[in-house]
Amino acid sequence: MTTGLLGGTFDPPQNGHVALGRAALEELPIDRLVVLVAAAPGHRAAVAPAEARLRLALAAFDFADEVVLDDHAFTVDAVEGGRLGEAIFVVGADEGAAFPSWKEPDEVLRWVRLAVGTRSGYPPPNLERYGDRVLSFHLESPPVSSSEIRARIARGEPIDELVPPAVAAAIRELGLYRGYTDHEPERT
Repeated sequence: MTTGLLGGTFDPPQNGHVALGRAALEELPIDRLVVLVAAAPGHRAAVAPAEARLRLALAAFDFADEVVLDDHAFTVDAVEGGRLGEAIFVVGADEGAAFPSWKEPDEVLRWVRLAVGTRSGYPPPNLERYGDRVLSFHLESPPVSSSEIRARIARGEPIDELVPPAVAAAIRELGLYRGYTDHEPERT
């Protein structure tokens, strides 16, 4: 059995993340999808607390087989030793392009394959040096970012078209991102 792993900060999860997860289930040779919410990501600081982001991810990925909080700061630590079994780590094209700068990318690929979802009009990143350890697949995904959503919430603007309805409701209920002021681009 092959598991698709969709990892991220999900701060908040948005329609692009959901499209990536759904496309992975449809397009990749995986039997199940597990969403890993990074509790304390090593590549950027999270805005919302880990438990709140887990709740948002549970709402966004209601079609996933499992949504769990991941205590590993980096992907290499999460997959090390093959602890997740036969797995494919799923990323979007932006993260795929950044993959060579990840912590120990060769070690990541020792334990899992990487699947990069690409959108129409965006060329897939050049990851040929990793050979057959990298797959690519196509997805229909809206151009949206979590930082844009946080900024909209802080300005009091609607986000309903950018996130699943259950995520928008949970953000309102929890009062998340209202005081968000960090408008720096997200780092990978």
